[in-house]
Formats: sequence, C-alpha cells, structure tokens
Amino acid sequence: MRPPCGVILFARNVETPAQLRSLTAALRCTLPPRAVLMVDQEGGRVARLRPPHWRAHPPAAALRTLRAAWLTGALIGLDCAGAGFDVVAAPVLDLAIPGAHSVIGDRAFAEEPRTVGRLGRAFAAGLLAAGIQPIGKHAPGHGRARVDSHLALPRVEANDLDADLLPFALNADLPWAMSAHIVYPAWDGALPATLSPTVIKAIIRGRIGFEGVLVTDDLAMKALSGTPADLARQALAAGCDIALYCSGEFAPTADLLARCPPLTEAAAERLAAAHAMASRRCVALDASALALERDRLLA
Repeated sequence: MRPPCGVILFARNVETPAQLRSLTAALRCTLPPRAVLMVDQEGGRVARLRPPHWRAHPPAAALRTLRAAWLTGALIGLDCAGAGFDVVAAPVLDLAIPGAHSVIGDRAFAEEPRTVGRLGRAFAAGLLAAGIQPIGKHAPGHGRARVDSHLALPRVEANDLDADLLPFALNADLPWAMSAHIVYPAWDGALPATLSPTVIKAIIRGRIGFEGVLVTDDLAMKALSGTPADLARQALAAGCDIALYCSGEFAPTADLLARCPPLTEAAAERLAAAHAMASRRCVALDASALALERDRLLA
C-alpha cells in the first residue's frame, strides 16, 4: 500500500486549536515529505474551523470589493496556516446562476463572470499571502447545475458555456484546481468532467489553460458510481493529478491506496511548483489589523 499524497481534514477531526495543531503535526511526522494537508474553508456555510476557537468568515457573495475578498482570503489563510494546513479548497469560481441548485448559492461571488474571476483572484491572493495554496473550484463550472452533486449526477445542458469558463481562465495560473462531478453534453455526453479525458484535456487544460495541480472533487459523492479505487484510477487516467476521497472509511480508503497508481512525474512537478508559489508569495501579516479593516469594509 502506497502512502497518500496528503490528507484532508473535516469538522469531525477538529476540536480545539491545540488538538488540531497536535493532529497536523503528527500527520507531518507520518506522511511523506511535502505531503499536503488540506481543509475545505471557504467561509460562510463551508467552514471546518469555526467559532469559538476560530473567526467566522462571510460567504463569497458578501465580498463585494477586491480588498474585502483579499482580506478574507488572508484571514482564512492565517487561521489555516496556524493550524498546520498548507492547502485550502477555495475560492469557488462558479457563477451564481438564478434558478440553479442552492448547493453553490452564496458560495459564489457573483453572477457576472469577470466579477467572479476578479474577486476569486483577490481571495486566492490573500490565501497565498498567508502561505496557503488555493484551489479554484469546481472546473469547468458548477454554477448552472440543477442537482446537488453530493446527492446525484447533474447534467448541464447549455451549449454555450464560455461565461462559465471565464472565471477559471482568469485564474488559470492558480496552483490548484478541483474538477466538477458534472456531465456537460456539449463536450462529453457520457462522462462527468472528473472522469472525462475530453473535458480535462480539451477544456480544463486546453480552453481554460490551467497547468497546475488538478484534484478531483470528493469521490465519495453520490454523483459518481463505482468503487472508490476504480473511480480514482479512472480519474487519474483521464488526466487528474490527485484523487480525493473523503468518506473516512478505512476499508475503501485502504483499497484505494493499494490500487492507485503512483504520482506521475508531471503531477509531482506541479505539486512542487504549487508549494514554491505559496512560499514565494507568503508575507508577514497582522491578523488583528486585517480583521478590523475587514469589519469596517463589511459594516
């Protein structure tokens, strides 16, 4: 069985700052060098680090200015870096589409694509300033889905998806992106993006121009059918770099680790570049001053 490329933690793993820091330190001692520690910390509804031990952060839809988006990214980044994480699954680059399923909802910055792209970029820059690697999600766009991909497989029937791609294209140089478990018949009528070589190579790598680490959304989500190990192998063969499986169940996780192919040389190079970007962009930040400024902006 190969060791994982990293670990993602959830609210079930989080109790207090001291407990979490002890856990992440123990994971660092157990995992291979440069393994990633990831957390899903967008602000709003999607937050694993919560009060009273950590700050509450607003959802993306509440961030109307570039400065507010940057400040929130930086503050989330400081919380997460202080807990021992180095990768955060944010920002959401999906569009807020009226009438779509609420699973995205206020997790999206806006409906207008360039606004989403600019605010998402500012949020990601804040994370990087705190030394955290951001993940733009969910490529090539979850905003139009009328079904929650945690529960079923959505199909986005629109033929013109240029607007959905634009926020991702404007952030094509981010270190990480996450694939969507959605079928886009305009590109591939059978396979969801996560499992589709066509969508990954022609759309995410091609039209969007993304060259960083591509990680799947959670393979335990009900949008996908099949064993976790089979799904991971299919996603990696389609062009994803890393398979993400978040159930916490031991047996399927062990089977996935036993059957997954090793990290490719290209994926290892992308991971190294992502780490280097965060190291290069990290600066000294005063969390209290940033929080006061954000409070004034959002008041």
